[in-house]
Amino acid sequence: MTTSPSSRSWFKPAAIGAVVLALAGIGYASFNSATPAPNVTFISIAGDKISTESLRGKVVMVNFWATSCVTCVKEMPQMVETYNKYKAQGLEFVAVAMQYDPPNYVLNFSETRRLPFTVAIDSAGDIAKQFGDVSLTPTTFVIDKNGKIIKQYVGEPDFAALHKLLEKELAS
Repeated sequence: MTTSPSSRSWFKPAAIGAVVLALAGIGYASFNSATPAPNVTFISIAGDKISTESLRGKVVMVNFWATSCVTCVKEMPQMVETYNKYKAQGLEFVAVAMQYDPPNYVLNFSETRRLPFTVAIDSAGDIAKQFGDVSLTPTTFVIDKNGKIIKQYVGEPDFAALHKLLEKELAS
């Protein structure tokens, strides 16, 4: 006896995605528009301390990345363009290098690419843990002016949709 796909009521693409993530041992957190961003303090490669609390009142993008991540390196010029396009309207951007990324690689990357936004290193992995145990890069969070996570992108975002979201949030 064979079973047709339509008779498999348990078959749901979203469920399969969650199972794949679970089997891979990858942390996954669900965020909705009422999820507050964790209260963390980023330490920039320049030594500055920036807390999520101090960024309240601004729209913020937090991008977890690594110099060894091909997609991260590929998307970075568009992240720079996005930041440059919206910074005058109040967008803040923190690029958080993952714990395993050698600090000298991060420093070299940010200097040679002239990254215009805050670059921080998550040396102990605490920030990634507080943002839902981020382990996949790139992972980007958009935080509204009230400090709520309104969108999470795993992988390269659809930049046109991201720009629409940022324009809406920056105008509010």
